[in-house]
Amino acid sequence: MEKQKLPNSTTALVLGIVSIVTCCCYGIIGLPLGIIAVVLANKAKKLYLEAPENYDGYSNAKTGKILGIIGIILNLIYLIYIVTIIATIGWAALQDPQLLQQRLLELSN
Repeated sequence: MEKQKLPNSTTALVLGIVSIVTCCCYGIIGLPLGIIAVVLANKAKKLYLEAPENYDGYSNAKTGKILGIIGIILNLIYLIYIVTIIATIGWAALQDPQLLQQRLLELSN
């Protein structure tokens, strides 16, 4: 019997890669993609462990899970960074260049 390709393993890999690439999009795009990659990789792992002789491509699922976790961590760090900047400088300062310059001078002193 020929081995089948493990369902969702390649999808988890692609979503894990995309979650890392999109981590600079304020964490809004990459965070859900990373979570979906981890969930799909876990489903693929469960299916593979039930009958490993029937499926091929388990390494894609493992790699997708790792990349999804890395993407989640990077997106959370970037999201926390953006929230910290907004909390420190203020939303109004981000809209007005003169106020932004004034707040940055206050922070540097």
